[in-house]
Amino acid sequence: MSEISRVLKTFVAYLKRPDLYPELGRKIVKNTVNRGNAFKGKEKTNSWAASKAVSQKQAVSQLFGIDIEPFQTEFAEVLKDSQKRQDDCPIKMGGAGALELIYYSCEFTNAKNAVETGVAYGWSSLAALLSLNKRNGTLYSSDMPYLAQDGDQYVGCIVPENLKSHWKLYRFADRESLPKIFADSASFDVVHYDSDKSYNGRFWAYNELYRHLRKGGVFISDDIGDNSAYQDFCEKNNIETAVVEYEGKYIGVFVK
Repeated sequence: MSEISRVLKTFVAYLKRPDLYPELGRKIVKNTVNRGNAFKGKEKTNSWAASKAVSQKQAVSQLFGIDIEPFQTEFAEVLKDSQKRQDDCPIKMGGAGALELIYYSCEFTNAKNAVETGVAYGWSSLAALLSLNKRNGTLYSSDMPYLAQDGDQYVGCIVPENLKSHWKLYRFADRESLPKIFADSASFDVVHYDSDKSYNGRFWAYNELYRHLRKGGVFISDDIGDNSAYQDFCEKNNIETAVVEYEGKYIGVFVK
């Protein structure tokens, strides 16, 4: 599909969904007058992140006092089955990230409530749910419909059926999903951000999510090198954060 065809298909799909009109308006502004917003402060933050970066294994050990090695062995069959579901999926979405970081954040906090933004295949969802289901906990997820791909039915497709009773999925943009989520649960043990990549989108969501993260809870944000929103947020709030380098990208993580 050409870029023009993709944009037109997405626009028409938005027009058919009045509940998504607020996000359509934000996207038009973001891709016109605020076009440079996505990369604001990128060079500064990549230098900062590189100076602090450690491996996922080091970060989990330093922050939580936990060894990540057992994860891949303990959940080998689940991960194998989920990878097969991804391989069989006809739609291309984002792949697995730092699963151990998410899982052990939930273990460290004895999480009963966690919230994430961004789902795609559902790898981060799976990592959180593998821990939350031990305590009959709930994962609240926000993810936009995949309007250009006709792939809505595949969002979260790698998550096993037996874990879905612990999962509440909201299919709107964060600015619409998060207020609905916070109305259902006002406090969370773990926050994982992986959605709107723009500076303004991140900074808004970081503040909202941080307010609802309990003291002692864990905050995680993927792709913090895209712009300086995460660095600026941490500096504004005097937060000492760890930075994980994972497959050439940076992840921010701290305990509140």
